[in-house]
Amino acid sequence: MVKVSGPMFSLTASGSLAKTITFATWKGRPYARELVTPNNPKSGPQVGLRAMFGYLAQRWTSIGSANQDSWIPLAEQITASTFNAYMRFNQKLWRDNLAPTKNVSHAQVGTLGATPTLAATGGVRSVLINFDVVTENQNWGVIIYRSTTTAFTPALDTAKKIMLIGEGTIANSFLDSPLIADTYFYNAILFTLDGVLGSVIGEQSAVVT
Repeated sequence: MVKVSGPMFSLTASGSLAKTITFATWKGRPYARELVTPNNPKSGPQVGLRAMFGYLAQRWTSIGSANQDSWIPLAEQITASTFNAYMRFNQKLWRDNLAPTKNVSHAQVGTLGATPTLAATGGVRSVLINFDVVTENQNWGVIIYRSTTTAFTPALDTAKKIMLIGEGTIANSFLDSPLIADTYFYNAILFTLDGVLGSVIGEQSAVVT
């Protein structure tokens, strides 16, 4: 950050110049800095990691104090908050194609939701995904995968959305958008609240116009 006096031959200035420099005011003092365009990575693995990050962040407040406290030893070990310990641990599991867990023990126990159903309905630049189970059991969520190739293998780089199926929720949906006109193939895998990762539910396709 460079402080300036009389920027652009005026007392104050704001905005960007030639996509290289931007002017602003901080605590009443005008300054100039390099214009930086925020990075918004959209590669397969990055989208998959961000999908799980968003899911885990949303779930933290509902996992209960006992589960939150289970992260204290790891948090102290890595000098971080319990929330950050929970996020870091589970993102590492996810990178290794393992299911996340509410509790640091990651005991990989519990029964997956029963009789799952995946439906994909194509539309204009979008696909509506609906997922539900008849019986919740100890389920916690479902990973939705997408590809433009049939019979694909669900993995981190094809994961597009993680939805809550558990904690009293047996059905959820999301609108996958924006998409270009094509045929898209979807699959899904359930996971329990303590890290059991299920098998693929079965591929569904949808045509986007």
